[in-house]
Amino acid sequence: MPTPPSEYKGGHWQAAAGRRSSGATLERPSPQAIDTGFRGKVAVVTGGATGLGRAIALEFGRQGCHVAFCFVDLPGRDVTEQALLTETALRAMGVQVYAAKCDVRDAAAVDRFMEEVRTELGGLHILVNNAGIAMDGALWRMTDRAWKEVLETNVTGTFQCIRAVSQGFREQQYGKIVNVSAHQAERPGFGVANYAASKAGVIGLTRAAAVELGPSNVNVNAVAPGFIRTERMGMLPDDVVERAKKHSVLGRVAEPADVAKVIAFLCSDDARHVTGQVLVVDGGLSLE
Repeated sequence: MPTPPSEYKGGHWQAAAGRRSSGATLERPSPQAIDTGFRGKVAVVTGGATGLGRAIALEFGRQGCHVAFCFVDLPGRDVTEQALLTETALRAMGVQVYAAKCDVRDAAAVDRFMEEVRTELGGLHILVNNAGIAMDGALWRMTDRAWKEVLETNVTGTFQCIRAVSQGFREQQYGKIVNVSAHQAERPGFGVANYAASKAGVIGLTRAAAVELGPSNVNVNAVAPGFIRTERMGMLPDDVVERAKKHSVLGRVAEPADVAKVIAFLCSDDARHVTGQVLVVDGGLSLE
């Protein structure tokens, strides 16, 4: 993947490192050391090559953020080609981009990816944990593999990404984290025991991380989308999609941009006093 010019050293948004005073206490950088607004900051989007992740990455690029995203190859899909298209679209916006393969289930790979982002783009300020999978099936037929892979990707992967950025966010006294849950965490349908459990786990993790990272001026929130018009929705039977539209108060399913804009809001200065919350973006589906 192309990388920024070698003379690119990051911008004025980088917080000064903590330093010792003449006393025994450690002086922390002021939160105001990070400029307001999106322009010049660095956002990481996991699973950012396609679908909702791509929409999130493009929304941050539109706002002037430099963007890093990771992806993995999936059976029957040329994700690498789609990642290149996403990267090209971002570069056309005039922002710096770093894209690489990274399986969020692999802790060492996650640590390497986050360090590469800091090196290539000059910092790290925003993390959106979007990477996730589904392997649906009746729970009495669900295999160990289907259970473990969904939980390891959706929950453990999210945890490992948060852990990887936490030290840097604490040192710079600034950070925004948004985790992608799902409406099934509260309203599961048939055949999604592993997916619903994983997305409920993401909500618990979100709230716990908000408590631990809040004193370091780090906001941690989640969004819980309903049905989104992505590649995965195209795999669902037509009657399922029509039923989702019927039960939505707004009478429609979400476009990826509908959710991406909400995520960008949670990462904005306008949401500086919002943390530990789950914002449902389901068109009123949960009201039925």
